[in-house]
Amino acid sequence: MTKADLVADIAGKASITKAGSERALNTFLEAVQDILVKDGKLTLTGFGTFSVEARKERKGRNPRTGAAIKIPASKVVKFHPGKHLKDAIN
Repeated sequence: MTKADLVADIAGKASITKAGSERALNTFLEAVQDILVKDGKLTLTGFGTFSVEARKERKGRNPRTGAAIKIPASKVVKFHPGKHLKDAIN
């Protein structure tokens, strides 16, 4: 599913225009990003939890040459699904 498909699905289910649906989706995505930058964690009860976790620097290999390289430390966003989402999928 693409973002356009999601916008159309939201518009149909909420009985709003696609433009309104896209604005709502973009606002939600910006809010999630802002919360993760500020707090590092967002819990949507029943759906799941988004969290920012630190990844340590580690060694890797260039697959083409086999040469050892350093992969720098970084932050990644992880998602842990909630019970209702797990139950709906299974």
